[in-house]
Amino acid sequence: MGKIAFVFSGQGAQYSGMGKELYDASPAAKAVYDMADSVRQGTSKQCFEGTTEELCKTVNTQPCVFTADLAAAYALVEKGITPDCVAGFSLGEISALAFSKMLSDEEAFKLVCTRGELMDKAATANPGAMVAVMKIAPQEVEEVCSKFDKTYPVNYNSPAQTVVATTSEAVDAFCEAVKNAGGRAKQLAVSGAFHSPFMADAAEGLGKYMENIDFSEPQVQIYSDYTAKPYEGDYKALVKAQVENPVKWQTIVENMVADGVDTFIEVGVGKTLTGLIKRINPDVKAFKVETPADIEALEI
Repeated sequence: MGKIAFVFSGQGAQYSGMGKELYDASPAAKAVYDMADSVRQGTSKQCFEGTTEELCKTVNTQPCVFTADLAAAYALVEKGITPDCVAGFSLGEISALAFSKMLSDEEAFKLVCTRGELMDKAATANPGAMVAVMKIAPQEVEEVCSKFDKTYPVNYNSPAQTVVATTSEAVDAFCEAVKNAGGRAKQLAVSGAFHSPFMADAAEGLGKYMENIDFSEPQVQIYSDYTAKPYEGDYKALVKAQVENPVKWQTIVENMVADGVDTFIEVGVGKTLTGLIKRINPDVKAFKVETPADIEALEI
């Protein structure tokens, strides 16, 4: 049998009620929610009862999804399932940092709260939009982007899906250009143009915040969104760079497979990463875990 990877979901899959079943069934999961509430009162209530509008605000989304992700991972460990390596998509990387013990759960939670606040502030100061481009290769997406000002590929999700950040003014023309290139474009319901130069102020602010944090060596190998390789060198620089640079998800999955991973378990909210992984490599096993039933159904 090959290696197992836990992958931590990111922003976009949040919904009211997320994590409640695991909270009720798993002491390990409940402990994560209790920790979150001790730092940021009302986090559990937002996860379990928050409105769609409330949960879609970046300042709420990031701490709530972090909590649900980490709770699911610890519920799996509680059942005796442990990974050989981990990675997280966007904010999911902060959950992965906690799981790998580079930061304590509380330090990582405070970090993700700060990250959410800074990215929300940057999105307000530098408004932008995000568009999912499908059916054409990343290189073709890059070519379309090059014809527009302040338009960047920001999530390399799979061979046939790339997310682009652009200005609000350019969205319609960009989508039309994608269509003319043979692709399909869908504007995403997000509050900012993440993982792009639009987030430069947020990255700078996060760098300053981390000056007072000490990172430990990872106890579980963790892959970086910025490099698509295992963490090495300046850990804080990797966390900072991730905010204003593309998420190289396809390459991360390919590198994990090359390093021996044949089983991926998406922990936390939704099944977006599970779908992307199967499109990147149909030969690997990919599961999602966000409920007790999901854990019981695992066959690895």
